[in-house]
This record gives sequence, structure tokens and C-alpha cells, in this order.
Amino acid sequence: MPARYGLYAGIIAAALLIAVYYIGTHPLMVPAFLDFRILLFGLFIFFGVKEFREHYHHGVLYFWQGMIGSYIIIFIASAVASIGLFIFAELNQTFITSFIEQRTAFLKAFPEEEIKRIGKEVFDRNLDAGTATNSSHLDIVYFAQGILISHFIRNMLSAILRRQRKTH
Repeated sequence: MPARYGLYAGIIAAALLIAVYYIGTHPLMVPAFLDFRILLFGLFIFFGVKEFREHYHHGVLYFWQGMIGSYIIIFIASAVASIGLFIFAELNQTFITSFIEQRTAFLKAFPEEEIKRIGKEVFDRNLDAGTATNSSHLDIVYFAQGILISHFIRNMLSAILRRQRKTH
């Protein structure tokens, strides 16, 4: 049951990723706190776990059940969106090159004091690593970000939606 919500969320996430790219902003350059997956995953976790509670578990949901159900939704959604990203990046090589160009420009715009704070060698390593980016690397990072982005949402919604049996 949660798998269906994960599949839908993953398909929508992949479609939004492509749409944001064609709008003009590279979707992988958006800060994590502005990522559209926060709202998307929150909605699908809420409705998926709520449906499980109401229709399949007679109004009862323990916190651990909410966590497992929401993790299934997020894992499947992140996997489907990552596969969509991989396929799109393989079919459209400008996706990768534009990411490399925008990331390099972003890093080169760092103020000198920030570079000193993080260390020149760390900064140079990150700058050099950007040019070696490929669709597999972007895919893995996007999947991991999806799992990490949803961590707080999973905990919060599992706590909100939990309901235990009433004892008389």
C-alpha cells in the first residue's frame, strides 16, 4: 500500500525535476531547505500513512508503523526519482554539463575568507571533483538527499498520525 504512494511521489518528483531544469534553474543547485521534495514527500507520507491507518488498520497506528510506512514511501519515491534523473541525464548530456558549469561558478564566487575557513585544499578538492561529475554520481547524491530530506518529516508525521487502541 505505501509502495503505491512512493511510486506516485517518485514519478512526480522526476517530472518536477525535469520541469525545474527547463524553467531555467538547475534543480540540483537549489538549496536543500527549498527543495520541492520536502512538500511533495510530506504530502505523500501524510496521505499514505493516513490511508493505511484508516482503511487497513481500523484507525490504529503506532509510531513504529508510521515510521516503517513512511520510510517505504520515501525509499521508493527517492529510488524512482533517482532512476528518472539518471535516465534524463543520460539522454540529455547538457543536464550534466550545466550542473558542472553552475556548480563551478557557484564555488568560484566564494569569498576568500570562506575559502580560508574551510581550507584551500578542501575547496580545491571540491572544485576539481565537480568536473568529474557524471549521471551515476548525481543519481546517488539525489537519492541520498531524498532520504535525508525526509527524515524530520517522517518523524513528525508518524507522531502526528499515531493512534493507539482505546482501552476501557
